[in-house]
Amino acid sequence: MLALLHTSPVHVPVFDALRDEDRPGLELRHLVAEDLLRRARLAGPEAVAEDVRARVREAVDGGARAVLCTCSTIGGVAEAAAAEVGVPVLRVDRPMARAAVAAGPRVVVLAALESTVRPTVVLVEEEARRAGRAVEVRTVLVEDAWARFEAGDREGYVRRVADAADEVTGADVIVLAQASMAPAGRLSTAGVPVLSSPRPGLAAGAAAAGVP
Repeated sequence: MLALLHTSPVHVPVFDALRDEDRPGLELRHLVAEDLLRRARLAGPEAVAEDVRARVREAVDGGARAVLCTCSTIGGVAEAAAAEVGVPVLRVDRPMARAAVAAGPRVVVLAALESTVRPTVVLVEEEARRAGRAVEVRTVLVEDAWARFEAGDREGYVRRVADAADEVTGADVIVLAQASMAPAGRLSTAGVPVLSSPRPGLAAGAAAAGVP
């Protein structure tokens, strides 16, 4: 069983659908803790690190063979919990960051939340060092997008992100920093790859849980 730690319930059907398409034999358990993102936005990811560890321990106590954190803001502190629980704990955006580094040196990160920008940049730079590649990471905060998400206007949110991707110039690859942005990749007409995290992240989580 793979446990998924979410900070929004909107991710539950997304990952269930990906599981049904790609790995129907994989059992998923969803843990939703919206308060973790709210607090991390106010005080930083480290402020919720102990609560994240508690959620990860809860998942492992419930039988999870691996845990996948789908929130980019708290992904780093979730990964750090692996040493305490004895099972793999992954952040959903790491495979995406690895693919971005492979795609080219000019990486543009799109984010709808300010709190997601720094963790994503750090992740891309970390993967670049691991690969022995030099990268130039630029960031774009998509204005007004998150307000639409919070208001329940998911279509408007995704369209705003796709429009922002289409406006990017001078990039080899575009990274959608948040899992909720993934549908924008299908709408974008950008002339470079637009990468999102849910599908490669779930694949990595499944592998960690022992489901190829």
